[in-house]
Amino acid sequence: MPDRLSALDASFLYLEDPMTPMHLGGVSIFRKPRSGFDYDRLLGLIEERLPLVPRYRQKVMQVPARLARPVWVDDPDFDLTYHVRRSALPKPGSEEQLNELVARLMSRQLDHTRPLWEAYLVEGLAGGRVAVVTKTHNAMVDGIAAPDITQVILDVTATPRKTPEELWMPHPQPSGAQLVLEAVAEVVQRPGELLENVHAAALDAAATVRKVTDAVGGLASAVTTAARPAPSGPLNVRISTQRRYAVARTRLEEYRAVRRKHGGTVNDGVLAVISGALRNWLLSRGEAVTSSTTIRAMVPVSVLGTDTGNSVSSYLVDLPVGEPNPVVRLHHVSHAMRAHSESGQSVAAEALVRLSGFAPPTLHALGARAASSFSKRIFNLVVTNVPGPQVPLYAAGAKMMEMFPVVPLAMNQALSIGVTSYDGGVYFGLNADRDAMSDADVLAGMVEESLEELVGAVSV
Repeated sequence: MPDRLSALDASFLYLEDPMTPMHLGGVSIFRKPRSGFDYDRLLGLIEERLPLVPRYRQKVMQVPARLARPVWVDDPDFDLTYHVRRSALPKPGSEEQLNELVARLMSRQLDHTRPLWEAYLVEGLAGGRVAVVTKTHNAMVDGIAAPDITQVILDVTATPRKTPEELWMPHPQPSGAQLVLEAVAEVVQRPGELLENVHAAALDAAATVRKVTDAVGGLASAVTTAARPAPSGPLNVRISTQRRYAVARTRLEEYRAVRRKHGGTVNDGVLAVISGALRNWLLSRGEAVTSSTTIRAMVPVSVLGTDTGNSVSSYLVDLPVGEPNPVVRLHHVSHAMRAHSESGQSVAAEALVRLSGFAPPTLHALGARAASSFSKRIFNLVVTNVPGPQVPLYAAGAKMMEMFPVVPLAMNQALSIGVTSYDGGVYFGLNADRDAMSDADVLAGMVEESLEELVGAVSV
């Protein structure tokens, strides 16, 4: 029997449109080893590791009349060279040129008739470096059955681990009649399934929230939050099909120094830095900023050190962009995050995610999933902060120097910010609407300036 998409994953296909493509992205910068790192080597590495992610050779097949959710089926015409592509910048390629290429790649929707992912080897970067840019549809990435392809091509040493060889033979593709019969069988076992599938295809996420709220107990705080609109401003506008991309680099030790001085967490410091950058960005645009001005962020937080590994909490945080003092901003953020965790208010944000069918799966995918239905009413932008490994990683012997996330935009959101820590660095990826935020690079520079301001104030 084919593997049916969950209601969560199917919702990403139903909600996608040209303005809001539902794929996650990543930009990894590598230093070439002496043995080289070219397209053929990347292609061979991905081909070797594909058995670890069988979903990457599967495509989505719709059930006739949408009697049930779509299913994953093996792609009998799977062509790895279609998914792994080669690009190049004019030497010596600058960061601005790479960011422009990333923006253009991320603006295009994935082909729904093929497996929903792409990877690009970008050559020609200054300093003899190369970049690997990935795009993976949110319907695929659940962090368990189908992690991002980058996770399986990386190794902890320069010597690649051996992967058992596997001869892949696609399973026969089911016929439409077979899919209908299986859907009918499921309806017999679960009579409510058919009605739910029809609703999933026809209703938007907000209608689903209204329908489910009355039936699920313990969600009063979620409903209260939903009734309180986020502040209006330049981050919430009608967006286009095109994107801009910008990055910022900071060091993890600086956030740790702030934490040693003022307590809180590294994530508090990241949010305080983003608050300061957004404040300066608003002022640079001539926007009215008062002492009470805030920008509300949906902040999925991955927490390390639990008995079960990584756990994820989601918070709605009003970033204090109206506060001019960087240390006071930090204390505001720390207090808000601490109040969430101590009072249990984080349940409200997680409940919002569950209500829309966007259960919090993992890491950056959580931010993208959470943002997809509530952005206009509930928050102004999503900020995902994912703790990454603090040791160097390698792909086919090439050392990964930096890694930047690309978090998709939700409807009427001009900006999303992904943050990843890796090997002593904290890397920001700013994905922005091309028309609404022509100055995304300015905001990225202000992130680095905001950290300098905070560190300078702390050291006084």
